Amino acid sequence: MFKSNIRLSIMRHFANPAALAYSMTTLGAGMMNSIFSFYYVKLFLNKYKISETAFHQSQVVFMIWNALNDPLFGYLQDNSRMECCSRRRLSILYGAPLYCLSFLLAWFPWRTYEPEDWLSGVHLMVTLCAFDGMLTFVLLAQCALFAEISGHHQNRLRLIKYSQVASLVGSSSVLFCGLVSGNMDNFAAFQGFSVVVAILACVCMLYTGFNSESRFDSKASEEDSQSPQKPPLSVSSVMSMTWQIITNRDFQLFVIMNFFQVFMVAFCNNFTMIFAEHLIPQDVLPSLAKSVMYGAGFICPQLLVLCSQNLLHKFGYYRLILITFYVEAGSAVIMLLLGPGNYYFLAFTMLFLLPINAKTVKTAVF
Repeated sequence: MFKSNIRLSIMRHFANPAALAYSMTTLGAGMMNSIFSFYYVKLFLNKYKISETAFHQSQVVFMIWNALNDPLFGYLQDNSRMECCSRRRLSILYGAPLYCLSFLLAWFPWRTYEPEDWLSGVHLMVTLCAFDGMLTFVLLAQCALFAEISGHHQNRLRLIKYSQVASLVGSSSVLFCGLVSGNMDNFAAFQGFSVVVAILACVCMLYTGFNSESRFDSKASEEDSQSPQKPPLSVSSVMSMTWQIITNRDFQLFVIMNFFQVFMVAFCNNFTMIFAEHLIPQDVLPSLAKSVMYGAGFICPQLLVLCSQNLLHKFGYYRLILITFYVEAGSAVIMLLLGPGNYYFLAFTMLFLLPINAKTVKTAVF
């Protein structure tokens, strides 16, 4: 008993239990999201041989579902009387296994696909909608849990720091996946690695579900027994608040910038590997070097965010974001002048400069 108390005190000295539990969902989601976004396009285009029409149709359905599920799940978690939806910890606990199963949907074909097989299009559509739906359900609960764990500024800063470190560790999954599977050339090894990642991610998120505590959880039963529930906001009040937000100039500028930033990140994640294989010959950069560079494209942005806190305090977010935009535009002009034959600068631009700038800005902003 005495030894166990010593161990607990040591753990609390080196790691904050609430921040550790919160960041474990970031770790699990980071491992799966990095692999999914980086490999699924190449998988369906090059291995499953999906038709161009089916690919575009799946992306359109995914775009519509992605726009709908955020407010849908947000409303469900805020207004549902079911504890698995209304309590953030339980939403993560029950949503984690489904989230991990949806991650595995893409990597196991439903049959041996022929070129332009219609079933591969259905497979992609179901995979994108299922994965994005569960990602939204779990991570929305985690975002709400961030505000509910503590109202103190220092405690929230601690949550952010733990989450950034967890995101750094999770983003390394692309590096190890590329090394294990030869950038998906060994598909059986890739499938095995994805199963291991899904299991680890599930364990991480279950840890959050079992160990996180919201400061509102203990008050919920007391409020239910002592006072009647407050009536929901009327439609007119919701519309009025929404109009105030969307007409705010700062909000509009932020949304425009975020649109292009998300587009850039999605473009780099989904198509960098395909472009690199077509534009950079194998004898210039072997598979091992490409695996390291692919992994660096995910790891380096997280490192930059962790290491640039002093610069952020000195220059501010706005000025640093503006500098990264100038670097992106400048690198594009230099690459245009050098031409496609300069493979090393092309690799540096495609796999380091543009992804790092785009992902660093997005990570720093949020």
